[in-house]
Formats: sequence, C-alpha cells, structure tokens
Amino acid sequence: MTDHHTATEPTVLALPDRSGWLGWLAERGEAQLVETSRLVDDLKAEPPADARAVLRIWNEAQTALGNAASMASLISEVHPEPEVRERAEKLVQDAQKLDTDLGLDTQLYAVLADLDASGLDPDATRVLERTLRDFRRSGVDRDEATRARLRELSEQAILLSQEFSKNIREDVRSIRVRPEQLVGMPQDWIEAHPVGDDGLVTVTTDYPDVIPFRTFAHDAAARRELVTRFLTIAWPANDAVLQQLFAVRREHAALLGYATWADYDAEVKMIRTGGAIEQFIDRITALSGERAERDKAVLLERLRQDRPDATDIDTADVTYYAELVRKEQHAVDAQLVRTYFPFEAVRQGLLDVTGRLFGLEWQAVARAEARTWHEDVATYDVTRDGERIGRIHLDLHPRDGKYKHAAQFDLVRGVRGVQLPEGVLVCNFARGLMEHDEVVTLFHEFGHLVHHVLGGEQEWVRFSGVATEWDFVEAPSQMLEEWAWDAAVLAAFAHDAAGETIPADLVAAMREAQDFGKGYDARTQMFYAALSYDVHIHQTPNLTARLRELMARYSVFPYIEDTHMQCAFGHLDGYGSAYYTYMWSLVIAKDLFSAFDRTDLFDPEVARRYRDRVLAQGGRRDAADLVADFLGRPYTFDAYAAWLAE
Repeated sequence: MTDHHTATEPTVLALPDRSGWLGWLAERGEAQLVETSRLVDDLKAEPPADARAVLRIWNEAQTALGNAASMASLISEVHPEPEVRERAEKLVQDAQKLDTDLGLDTQLYAVLADLDASGLDPDATRVLERTLRDFRRSGVDRDEATRARLRELSEQAILLSQEFSKNIREDVRSIRVRPEQLVGMPQDWIEAHPVGDDGLVTVTTDYPDVIPFRTFAHDAAARRELVTRFLTIAWPANDAVLQQLFAVRREHAALLGYATWADYDAEVKMIRTGGAIEQFIDRITALSGERAERDKAVLLERLRQDRPDATDIDTADVTYYAELVRKEQHAVDAQLVRTYFPFEAVRQGLLDVTGRLFGLEWQAVARAEARTWHEDVATYDVTRDGERIGRIHLDLHPRDGKYKHAAQFDLVRGVRGVQLPEGVLVCNFARGLMEHDEVVTLFHEFGHLVHHVLGGEQEWVRFSGVATEWDFVEAPSQMLEEWAWDAAVLAAFAHDAAGETIPADLVAAMREAQDFGKGYDARTQMFYAALSYDVHIHQTPNLTARLRELMARYSVFPYIEDTHMQCAFGHLDGYGSAYYTYMWSLVIAKDLFSAFDRTDLFDPEVARRYRDRVLAQGGRRDAADLVADFLGRPYTFDAYAAWLAE
C-alpha cells in the first residue's frame, strides 16, 4: 500500500529523480486509488465479523486515499513544471471523486452502521462515530436522485476550487517605477531589482516585493498603484468562479437539510452553529472597537503631517504610516530590525528553538537523497530520543507557478508502524534579510509542521497530525509566534552582518510597537471573517458591493476604489464560511500561552506537557478537552481580553 519495508519499520516516501515526476505521480497516485477501491470492495464483499477488523480495513483504505490526495494537492501547488502541476490537479480530482463516491456508498455505509461497537476501545469507538457522522453529512441516507446531485456538486466544487487557486497563482501583476521612486526601500532590495533597458524598475505583487514596498517606499502614488494592483489579482476571473462556488455550496447544504452552508460547515467545528459565528464576530468587534479607533487616530494624525488635508487613511497608506509611528514613537526602525534576520540564520534558529522546546532533532538530508521537486527545498529528518519520527521539507522562496501565500501541506499522514508523517512548509520569503513580521510568519507556519509530525504517530489515520476541529488548528501555531518575540530566544540566532546580537531593549521596543495596531488588526480580521461568513449565507449578486458594505461595518479603514480583494482571498475557498477560526484560535492560543513562564519559555516541564497532551494527541479527543487537560480548566476569553488591553 505504501513505500515501507515491513509493518513495523515505517520509512519515508521515496521521491523520484527530477525528470521522473510526471510518471511517478501518475503511477503512485493511481496505485493508491486502486488500493483504496480494492480494500473497500473486499470489505463490502466479505466484511469480517469483528468490528475492530472492519475498522482496520477501512483505516487502510483511508490511508491509501489520503496518500494520493495529500501528494497530489501539494504537487499541484509547488512543482515548477506546468504539466506536472496539471497532472497533479487531475489526481486531486480523481481522489476527491473517489472520496465522494465512498461517502455516498450505501452498501459500505451499511457494513459500518451495522457494527457492534460494544467491545471497541475509546479511539476505535471515536473512529466509528466520526465515520458514521461523515456518511450522514455526505448524504448517504438520501434518495438516489439526491445522492447523484450531491456527487455532481462535489465534483463541481473541486474543479472550481482548483480554478480559483490557479487564477491566483498565475496572475502576478506589477508596476513600473523610476529609480527615484524607490527612495525609502532597503538597499539589498534595491540591488535585487535592477533598472531595465527603459530606465524603469519592475515591482510585482508577489510577497517579497509588495510587503517591503508598502512598508518602506516613500512615494505614496507608487505605493497606492501597487496596493491597488495587489487588490485586483485574479479579477475579474475569480469573481465568476466564486459566484459558482458559493452557489454549489448553498445547494449542497440545502440538499442535506441545512439552512445555510455555514450551519453545515460549523456542525463539526468547536463553534457548532452558523449563528454562533456571527455572535463571535460581533463580540470581538465590540471588544476591539475602542482600541481600534484610538490606534487609527494615531495613524491619521501622522498622515496629516505629510498631507494636512487628509480626512481618512486606507490600506494603501496604513502599513507605511504604522511603520513610521513605530519608528518615530516607539524607536523601532524595521529597516534596522531586518539587518538582524538574514534568512539562513533565521531558518536554523527556528530549528534550534523548536528542537529545544519539543525535544526534537532536525537532521539535514542531502539533496541527492531527498530528491525533491526543486533545488530550493531543504529536507530534514525529525528524530526524538534517537528515533526517526518523520520528515519535513521547507520550500520557502518564490518562483513562477508556485503557491503565493504561506501554508503547511501534508505529503504523508503518519500511521503507526506503517508510514512516517511528512510535512511541507510552502512560503515565499526573499533570500536575503527578512522583516520581523516574516520571521513571525515562519514560526507560525512551522507550528503546523510540528503539529503534523508530533501528532503523526497514530493507529488511526483519522486522528493523524493536525486532525482537530478546524477552528482549533491555528491555535498551536499562533502560540508558537510568541517565541519569535522573546529577547532571549531571538538572541540565539538574530545577529547582524558584524555578528552583533539583536539588543534586548530593541526587542522590548518591538514588542511595545507590536501592540500598536492590534485593535484595528482585530477589526480587519473581523471584516474578513464577516465577508467569509456573509457570502456563504446570502446570495450576493455583486460581491464587490457587499465587500464594501461589510468593510464599512467591521473594518476601521475605507474601501479603495476599483479593487476586488475577494478574488485573491484564497481563504474563501479553503476556509469557506469559517475564516473566523483565526481569531477563535487566537483566543485559545493566548490562553494556552498563559501556562508558560514568560521569563523561561523553554521550561521543559510545561513544554513537554503541552507537546504530549495537545500536539501529540492529534485528533484523538475534542480540542476543548485537549486544552482543558493541558490547562487544568476550560479555556476562557480572559487572556485574550487582557492582551488586547495591554
């Protein structure tokens, strides 16, 4: 079923040579799907009498299906060759179709629904309960015509999702500016952007360009032009795609008897109902309102020093003026800060920090042995107490045709004794100096990777890795960000070109400056959450017009004319109606962090307890129970509210 030697000696996935990806992808993917179907057919033809034996066969089938889907999903977003990405997209479709077919298979459902669960242990019982719930949510108990329509809708959804992602990935926009319009930009950035034959410099909407430019470029007109281009990526193509995707989701939920897609989606999350999402958004909006207006007033006052007639400030100027406020009022110069964060040192520092915190070792794997999809990818074996427990791949620099944001992808989901977990970090950082915000992003995304590996030693693939409720998955990553703000932690790897360590008083100032803007950041997040929720519960003829209305209600910043940020807001696909989860998770993350000693973030007792009771559990228990087990009490809003008020 998988690339392993014996049932008790799992090993890592053997990837192909650079030229062999197309054939390998097709062959391995097809083999995994065939194996899934064979196992299910055998199960239906001659189901074992023992409930646990039935579940074990189902587990093997789910493992094989997951192998195909994980591999294909990753490769469709990262492989440098378009034909390989396209083949991977086709494999994603095939895996999704098979998954849909299984969920609507009445004969298979009958086998599982008829099991006598009385002798099962808690984990096996949970697998069975969750599996039967999945079947019901798939519509297996509906009539034949309804099941056929649900199958069609599922296939449409995956095609629309792929089209949405591809349109974002392949639509890189740019502006052309005169060299004098680069005043304010870091010298290493300027050197990496040579003047063209026409005397102009190209600045793209990819992250390594747009983030520094909107932060440092003095030229307000150029900043506005680039931000406007950035907010029109994939317009108008994805506007039509989104309308179709939302329509598919609305019909899907209605066929299953749910009032809205949000109600269907929330049922299996911590939040439980669609209406609770709206209540949560309003609660955070109220909690952050006063702080948001206060911070915005500071920005507007600083803008008026340059433009006395300014009456408001929008996102074309917010990042730039927030940087000026931090520099002038909090003595934090981001251009100075970034000199302490050369990429290679940050990457190694991250490995050292997380290794010490969680009792892990990251052992570099030679490129010739790892044989990944691109030479930029760095591969490490993960060991604990001398035993290899997984492998990670870090694909951290931008290139044409690659996924444009930052995310962790599964390559292999761990199953005890069968296959080791393998995860991939996909980001788009420059190769030189990093902004501290990017360092925080790297810590955040690496948190998912650690969760995937530590939670990957499971008997049941259902619980492997980041397998908790979807509105909890960000909490461990958000908590790990705290280590990127600690002076003692940063001192271990943040050094400038002269070898000088980042000063502790600078880190303290950075923390203080970070507090500036958290109110309006929370309101911006609630705007995104409200957009994600609203478009899934209402039929919205004009998405841009609705975006403007929601922005006016939830964000403290006005809409920029002729922009359509929904078209490149990838979370409208991946998170659906549930973008609220970032803030929901942050509330929990702040509570989790309250258990750590801020004067010693490496305290082994609490770190190991967190590792073993939260991360290593995967999806074996409900997230609220994992948190309560670690904290010794249910989670509360108290730590978040205190942080917001700091």
